Amino acid sequence: MWGLLLCGGCLLATSYLAGAVGGCSHQCCPGRNNACWASGSRRARCYCDSYCERTGDCCEDYHAACHRAAVGCAVGPWGPWSGCSSLCGVGSEARSRQVTVPPRHGGEPCPDLKQRRGCLGEHATCGAAKEVAKILPDSFSRDFRDPWRGAGLLLPQEPSGSLLPSYCGYFRLTQVRPPCRGQAWSRQLHRDKRVCVKCRGKTSHHRPHCTGHGLQGARTFWVAASVAGCQGLWVQEGLQEVCVCPPPALIFV
Repeated sequence: MWGLLLCGGCLLATSYLAGAVGGCSHQCCPGRNNACWASGSRRARCYCDSYCERTGDCCEDYHAACHRAAVGCAVGPWGPWSGCSSLCGVGSEARSRQVTVPPRHGGEPCPDLKQRRGCLGEHATCGAAKEVAKILPDSFSRDFRDPWRGAGLLLPQEPSGSLLPSYCGYFRLTQVRPPCRGQAWSRQLHRDKRVCVKCRGKTSHHRPHCTGHGLQGARTFWVAASVAGCQGLWVQEGLQEVCVCPPPALIFV
């Protein structure tokens, strides 16, 4: 019984080696591929990938089997450059090309299929991203006895006396300077806090516009008009035309 098992094992091992023995007639691989090998002389591994020419461990028939049948990669023309990834300021743009003939049998591998370069976004709305917002608490729009009312902070009105159209801007504070702790209303401004700012301002293309509301997703500057040195950065998360700002509500001035 043991003899039969041993003989069976020998037959299996022999058949495995016999299957592995051979050259590159059925496999040729581009680049470096450690799985692309065969059993050469003295049962040592030899390779059929194109990297074997550098390491000197090619199978004996590598040149005959692979170089004659090698097909190098072919690519099409470059496509157009994409738009700049940034509407305003430094960004990047990309272009690509497609493989028309893939490499075979160890042929020349494909070159780069994508390219990227820097660009400068100059969208028509970029001016809004450079504006600085001046803000005050909403109480300034209601308290006519406040001394700031005499400093030209009355809300703008149309000739008929009615208030101009309004909207709300929602912002996420990303930077708040220490001087903001100087007054009660500005102490409520904290980093990562979401604030609502009401606008009643000049119309642009039949829509209201207040200086400093910026661009959605863009980081812009704000200044507290009544607190010296209180300023910071925020990111606009959206605008809403029909709205009521929850407390603590702010206004553009």
